[in-house]
Order: sequence, then structure tokens, then C-alpha cells
Amino acid sequence: MNRTPAIRILCLLMLALGLSLQAADKKPNIIFILSDDIAMGDVGAYGQKKIKTPYLDQMAKEGTRYMQAYCGTTVCAPSRTSLMTGLHTGHSPVRANFEAEPEGQFPLPANTMTVAKVLKEAGYATACMGKWGMGMFDTTGSPFRNGFDHFFGYNCQRHAHSYFPTYLYRDDKRFTLDGNTGKGVGKTYAQDLIAQDTLDWVQAHKDGPFFMFYAVTLPHGTFEIDKLGEYEKENWTAQQKNYAAMVTRLDSDVGRLLKLLKELNIDDNTIVFFAGDNGSSFNPNSEIGKVFDQTMGGQLRGFKRSMYEGGLRQAALVRWPGKVPAGRVTEEPWAFWDFLPTATELAGTKLPKGAKTDGLSLVSFLKGGPAPKREYFYWELHEAKSIQAVRFGDWKAVKNGPSAAIELYDLKNDIAESKNLAAEKPDLVAKAAALMKEAHVEDPNWPLAEKRDPKHRKGKVKTL
Repeated sequence: MNRTPAIRILCLLMLALGLSLQAADKKPNIIFILSDDIAMGDVGAYGQKKIKTPYLDQMAKEGTRYMQAYCGTTVCAPSRTSLMTGLHTGHSPVRANFEAEPEGQFPLPANTMTVAKVLKEAGYATACMGKWGMGMFDTTGSPFRNGFDHFFGYNCQRHAHSYFPTYLYRDDKRFTLDGNTGKGVGKTYAQDLIAQDTLDWVQAHKDGPFFMFYAVTLPHGTFEIDKLGEYEKENWTAQQKNYAAMVTRLDSDVGRLLKLLKELNIDDNTIVFFAGDNGSSFNPNSEIGKVFDQTMGGQLRGFKRSMYEGGLRQAALVRWPGKVPAGRVTEEPWAFWDFLPTATELAGTKLPKGAKTDGLSLVSFLKGGPAPKREYFYWELHEAKSIQAVRFGDWKAVKNGPSAAIELYDLKNDIAESKNLAAEKPDLVAKAAALMKEAHVEDPNWPLAEKRDPKHRKGKVKTL
């Protein structure tokens, strides 16, 4: 009896089963695109009419749009620290923008657990492009001491204010550019180089798995752009034109990246997050705020450096074909410190023994399930003075200084935080005070203070 055909069929079935299991076990690539200072209202999918964002709008159609996604806190360094460490700002090691001399910011301490460290241990190639802002290369906050294999762009967020800089970094090596010091237009627009590096790196690591933290500086001020494009003929001020063009440039670079994922046939195995690092950076009555409605039709109160919803909520989209529901819009909240446990579950690994996180994995939520249940969200910021906020259920409490009275708002019925209900709900005010006390862990670098010495934002940092 000739068994050759039967053996061949069996081998083919075993091969197909093996490939199927291999595909099921394949770890997804993870990309987190973090835009510096973009507001919810800047994106067409969130209601913007004057600034064009076709690629982000398409990403929203192909993925899920989150209406109550919260940043780590309302300025750059501590918000990014929360994203990377999985800790809210009552526990995280960086709780304000603290500028170091001669360049850089207050560094992440030694042995800090980060998303990149966890994913690298799980076999991921890791890279950060754009702006780091959590420690120079000769400190414990270096991206290379915090899990990243590759870096390209600005380390110092103060340096990142110039879009035509005199230098950038490739890994930890500085290279010179034909730029300026922020007082005029240079020749090389930094985002050109940064965007290209993201594409080159993804191309080189297409076989995965990889994690890329794409910390885009656009549209943060100084407002500089090499080409105004369709906005050149608008009857707007120069700043308004520049800002609109920067948002659209950000959008087009996101589009280029998403296109590459499709061309490389890794689209279905790559989850892409897009978010801003805080809410709007403009007062609604400012030059930008008056022309571009960034407050969702006047719904959100506050902006950058405040603890109101306009400063804490930001644009957030997640796209993963076949996994994240297309066209979904959800009001269920999540926060930056959820990203670390989410990435950990996506990678099929676990946190190091003894590691702590304030976050909850969003994997089931991202795939269409309900958001995880939690007791509260908490934020603090230590700049001119220490301010705090806590959300529990639909109740939101804000404390604008250690001795300030707690304000209380019902977000379900008052998204604009226009009616302070503290006098009517003393029991909830007491609960908010208890949660703030529980969530804030004392740190000598970030004491609760009514007035902070401006020098706290500049100081010498010990190098290695």
C-alpha cells in the first residue's frame, strides 16, 4: 500500500497547524505616538474644522477614538514619566518640569521600571525618536539606561523648542545641523530627519517584535514650520498659520508611518497608539484659541498646567486591524499609567517581581470590552505651586494649592466643571481629601508647597 500521499497530507496539515500556532503566538509590534501639546480639538475626528488632519481622522475610522483619555499630568516631563513608568504623579519620580544645567531635565532614578525595559526583556527591539526629556545620556535617566536600544532627536525639551536646531542626537552622539538658536529660520527642519529615522528603523526591524516610542515635538512652540502649504493664503496671523501647518505636518507624518506598516505587511500585527502629552496649551482667548476651537465646542474648562478637564484630557486613538474595533467611540476613561501593564500583557510577559504600577491593563478594553474598574484617577503638579486632582466615578475634585479649598464637580452632568458642588456634598469632599492624601506619597524633590522657588526648575544634576 502506497502511503506517500497520506503522509504528505499529514505533513501539510502539521505544517499548517504549526504556522497557525506560530502566528497566534507572535508578539505584536507596539508603537506609541506622543504628540507634544496637541489638543483634542485640533483633530478633525474630534471636531476641528479649520485644521486638516486626514490621516488621524482615517486612523479614528479604522480604530477607536477615546473621549476621556487622560494624560499623566499637564506638562511634558512628568506626563511622559507617567507613561513610561506606569505610575501616577503621586508616586512617580518626576512630578514637574525641572530643568538641569547645562542641558536636560531631572532624570529618572536608577533602577526605574519602564515600558521599554519590560519589553526589551521580552525580546523586543526598542527605540525612541523625537523628544526624550527624562534625563541626559550621562545620567540615570538616559534612554539607554531605561530600556531603549536606539534614540534619535532631542534629549532636552528646552532644546526641542527649536525646529531648526544647530544639532540633534543620533543615539548618544551629537551631530551638527545648519540651524539656528530660535531667532530665525535655518535650513534643516528637524522633523524631516526625525520622521525619516522612524521609517528607516521600522523598515530595519520589520520582522519584529519591536516597540517604538515616537515622541513627536509637533505642534509645541516655538511655532516654526518650513512650509505653510494650504494655510499660506489664509487670512490668519503668522502664528496661527504656523500652528495649523504644524498640526497638519504631524498628521502627514503619522500617515507615512501607517502607510509603511501596510507596505511591509505588518499592519495587522502592529498596534498603534496616538495621544497628546497634555490638553490644550492655549487659553481660549489667546491668539490660537480664538481661531481654533480646542475645547470641544467650549465644553472643556482649563488648559495646560491646570487640573481641569481641558488640561488633562487629550486626543487618543488606537488602531490595530482586526483586534481594535473600527469606528468605535467610547466615553470610558483610562490614563497614561495604564500603558505599561497594557504593553506587558500585549507582549505576553509579566512585570518584574516586586514591581509596582498604578495602571491596569487595557487589552480587553482596547479589543472592545468594558474599561477596567478602579477606585480613582489621581494627578498632581509642582510648578508655581502644588496642585492636585482626583476623579472617582463621575466625581472630580480639584485643589489649586495645598491650602486651597477642594472644588467638586459632577462630570456626568457638568463636563465643563462650571458648578462647584463642594458646599452641597461635604461627604464627597471628605472622600476626595482622603483619596488625595492616600495617593500622594511624599518625595523630597516634590513637597506640597503654596509657592515654589523658581530655582527649583533649574539645578545641577549628578552625572554618572
